[in-house]
Formats: sequence, structure tokens, C-alpha cells
Amino acid sequence: MPKGRRNNGEGTLRLRNDGRWEGRVVIGYDENGKAKTKNVLAKTKTECVEKLAKLKEECGRSTDRLKPEMPFGDWIDYWYQNYSKPTLRETTQSTYENRIYHHIIPSIGRIPLNKLTTNDIQQFYAKLKCGGRLRFTDVKGEGLSDRMVRACHASCRTALEKAVTEGLIRVNPAVGCKLPPKKAKEMQVLTQPEIMRFLKQAKEEGYYELFLLELTTGMRRGEILGLRWSDLNLTTGELHIQRQVVLTGKQNIISQPKTKASVRTLVLPPDMVEILEELRKNTDSEWIFPSPLDPAKPRNPSAIYNRFQLILERAQCRKVRFHDLRHTFSTMALENGMDVKTLSTMIGHISAETTLNIYSHITDNMRRQAAVRIDRGIGGTDAPMPEIEPCKPTCAATDDTVQKEFVPYTGKIRKSGTGCIYQVSERLWEGSFSPRMPDGKRKKFNIYAETRAEVEEKLPELIAQVKADIAAEKARPAEAERGT
Repeated sequence: MPKGRRNNGEGTLRLRNDGRWEGRVVIGYDENGKAKTKNVLAKTKTECVEKLAKLKEECGRSTDRLKPEMPFGDWIDYWYQNYSKPTLRETTQSTYENRIYHHIIPSIGRIPLNKLTTNDIQQFYAKLKCGGRLRFTDVKGEGLSDRMVRACHASCRTALEKAVTEGLIRVNPAVGCKLPPKKAKEMQVLTQPEIMRFLKQAKEEGYYELFLLELTTGMRRGEILGLRWSDLNLTTGELHIQRQVVLTGKQNIISQPKTKASVRTLVLPPDMVEILEELRKNTDSEWIFPSPLDPAKPRNPSAIYNRFQLILERAQCRKVRFHDLRHTFSTMALENGMDVKTLSTMIGHISAETTLNIYSHITDNMRRQAAVRIDRGIGGTDAPMPEIEPCKPTCAATDDTVQKEFVPYTGKIRKSGTGCIYQVSERLWEGSFSPRMPDGKRKKFNIYAETRAEVEEKLPELIAQVKADIAAEKARPAEAERGT
């Protein structure tokens, strides 16, 4: 006897292999049109039908409030929770939630969805631009950036477009809004003298390997901090990039790289491999660049940024972003003849077109040089070869005379056996003591404080305690031997 078919909207029933009945009902669809479902389980078919009916009723109540006259704030919240959030990476959700719940809903969330006009949204954008900033107004001013205004527009427009497809409104009022111009962040590239000074200062402060690897590969900050020793083959020089460290709020998250193209394998130069091999001998952590606070964890991205800015200042270099080290590598690679496709693969771009768009100032000159070479070879002309113009420095600290006179900042010189003191960030100082243990190996002990004076006060106590522990440990074998 054929099984009875259930009508559309009634859900589905099936007997599982484990003997239980499962009921499933469609509760909505994602951005790609794929059905989103919920299910119930029961021992008998009758019980499963009852549970499925209750589930349908609950789901029905959740969608009853979706009406044209509902507040726009309720709709954009519903859109985010049900359509947008499930498709976002955890690290991206916080940026969406910030602009939706801190800016969009407080400003225009009370307006009924079917009453929201283009003028309402346009005034909201103007308000953001003039006085929408909620924090750091003393440093960055009261208005939000053009980029943030465009991001708020993207959320409003997408949410309202979904309302149109759901039949809640007829037209999208965000479509006709005028937006601030889209501006790419200015790219800055360190000059060769700046790179030399920067690396000298980084070596003095114990960050040489990290920043040299960055300038050698052009990895993103999160990618280089997410490297484990298991990702590096010291024999072949292959380095596998397969995770990143991202700061969300005050917590570090280990996640997949930015895109599929970001999961890649690089082959390091032999000199870089030798430097990392030497670094491997002096660390017991699984991370190539472990946190000084907890070697079982990777370094904090914010701490690395703060140290990076401090090294730039001490090396008499321009103030640039960490991401500009990636631009520096890419620019040097192109200037030295690397083809765009190879570079695109190395730095993890989705396509070579992305690389061409970002580094058009270099690739345009490369095309002109190629045209001149063809003209010389085929036409036999002596046309002058155009030079590739790198990003121009903006301060006098890049002069070669500074490079010749530069001496790395070394800080206060301490006597042997009194430990070392470092400034980790603006509000964090580290005191360290690395004695030789009874087994012949050195072990590092650390203390931290907000000021150098506090570390100077606590460090002698740490050293005295560690020395006492070592002496006690050395005394145990002798006591055991006398006891026998």
C-alpha cells in the first residue's frame, strides 16, 4: 500500500535507522535559497506527529510578527539573526552587530518598515557623518568615517531588499541614497634604508624573526601569528598557512584564513629557514611566535601592533600600518620581476585581478617597460626605459645619511644576573630572568606590571625565589644520596 503524501507546509516524517521517528519542517530560507529546517524526535509516529505540530505552531508564532507596519528595528534584527548571521564568520559578526545595534536601530529603528523613506535614511547617514561616533571622539572627532557610513548603508539596503522579496514593502528606500565616495586606504611602502633600520631595531628588541618573515612573505598579521612549528618543514623550507589569530573584543580566536585562496603553501628562502631553525632550538612552544604571557598560546595581535609602532619610532621610520609591511613585500617583489600571478598566489589573493587593482601603480609601469622592450626588439629603436616609481616617502627620516648614522635603541644596560626588562606595550612591562637549570637547560621566568618601576621592584624578588628553588632542586639528589 503506498505511503500517504503530506501536504506542503505540514513537514516531513520518517523512521530513522535507530528506530526513532523524526519530524522536520522548513522554517525559512538562507540568502542562497537553501531551506533552513528544524526537527523533532520521538519513539512513536503518533508522538512525533504531535511534537511536529507544536514545532510548527512555535515557528508560526515567530513569523506572525513580520508585518509591513512592524518597526524597522525589529525587521533588521530579524533579518540579521535569521539570514545574515548564519552566513558570517564569528570575527565578522561583531562588526555587523556594532553598526546594527549601536547605530542603525537607535537612530531609525522605531520607524515603521512600510513608512521608512529615502529621506529618513539619508538624514541618518548625515547624522552618522556629523556626530555618529560613540567612542574616541577626542582623538578621531565626532563624525564616523566614510567607510563606516557605507557599511551601515550596506546593512540597511540588504535588509530592506529582503523585505521587498518577502512582500513586506514594494520598493527599497535605501536604493536612492547618496553615499560618501569610496576611498581606499592610502598604501605606504617602507624604503630600503627604512627596512634596514627597522630590522636592526627589531633585532635589538627580540622581534627580528617575526618581522623578517613578514617582509619575506607578505603574510597577513593574523596568519603569521597563527603559525605552528608543525606548519614548517625545515628540510624543504615549505611553510603551510592554514589558520589565523583574530582579536574579537578582548579575546583571541583561532580561525580559518580569510578566504580559500589564503590557505596556501610558501617556500621560504634558505637564509630564512636557517634563522627559523635557530629560533626553534630556543623555544618549547608549539607556536612559532608564542605569547610571552603564556607560551601555550599565540601572541596577541594588539600587542604585536603596539610593539611594531614602537620599533618604527625607535628606528626613525614613518608611522605605517602593519598591513603596509605586506604592501612593502609585494611592491619589492614586483619591482624585482616577480609576475603578478605568482605574487597573487603567494599573498593569498582570490585572483590576479585583485593584485593588479591594488598594485596598479607598479604594474602600469611594468607594462610600459614591456612595451619599450618590444619596441626595442622589433622596431630597433633606442626608446628610453621608464623607471618604476615606488611609493614616495613623506618624511626626511628616509635619507641615506640617517641609515649610516643609525644606532639601535638599546635601553638601560643591566648587570649580568639581574634579568632583563622590556616594554611589551604602552601599559605593559615585562621582567625576565633566564637562569641555567640543574638539567643544563635555560628556562625563562617572567613577571609583568603596568610600569617599569613596578617591574624593577618585583624582578629582584623573582630572581631570589628562582635561585632558591634551583638551589633546593640541586640539593635533593645530594640528600637522597646521603640517605642511601
